[in-house]
Amino acid sequence: MATIILGSGSPRRRELLEKIGITEFVVSVPEVKETYPDTLSPAEIVKHLSAVKSCGIESGEDDIVITADTMVFLDDKRLGKPADGADALRMLTALQGRRHKVCTGVTVRRGETLLTEAEETAVIFRAATEEELLSYIRSGEPMDKAGAYGIQGLGSLLVEGIEGDFFNVMGLPLLRLSRMLAQFGLQLL
Repeated sequence: MATIILGSGSPRRRELLEKIGITEFVVSVPEVKETYPDTLSPAEIVKHLSAVKSCGIESGEDDIVITADTMVFLDDKRLGKPADGADALRMLTALQGRRHKVCTGVTVRRGETLLTEAEETAVIFRAATEEELLSYIRSGEPMDKAGAYGIQGLGSLLVEGIEGDFFNVMGLPLLRLSRMLAQFGLQLL
């Protein structure tokens, strides 16, 4: 029987897999260099990095490996994880009252067969006061998240709306993943 391997250390991705009924899986964090050519579009960047991560996971011929890479882009400029509180404030200030996009590349691999796709979700932030942003930063939640916010926590209080897959913003587009897994014979419903 095939083993499912989640190639990610993200607790959110583990939780999301469990939500869709994948409760037995192994976690293996790939140690790869996350670099990409400057000429790639946001969707191409996350697809590239997801595929690189997949190739960094050792697996058996029948195992199914799932990897992902999520990035936040404002005006096609990448917003990574904040270096410190000041960096988080800079990012959150830039996002407030504006629309940005969250892109996730997802790769599913079995043996030599590799399928990589990207999902894009638009997120609209409400205008917030500096005190609200500083209060959010003091919670500690923004510090390990791309774009300095987590939509599934206190960061939801900054989000006015989304267009697209909510779970993509959390780091794993579940509908897309389920369709990809179906191509490898794994039906979730």
